[in-house]
Amino acid sequence: MLKRYQLKSDFRGFKKGAHFYLIAESEYIGIKEYVLRTIDLSTRLIISEREMEKYFIPLK
Repeated sequence: MLKRYQLKSDFRGFKKGAHFYLIAESEYIGIKEYVLRTIDLSTRLIISEREMEKYFIPLK
């Protein structure tokens, strides 16, 4: 099952409250990156760990 996240505030043209699926997470030499997709799977975002913590909250 894919993890779902919601935007805390506006980010890169997406409005607060938009929902995303976490597709992948990777770590290379201590730097984490996350790949998120919109619910309709039309748009992909690659974000840093700092952006993930600042702009996204997990949904249950």
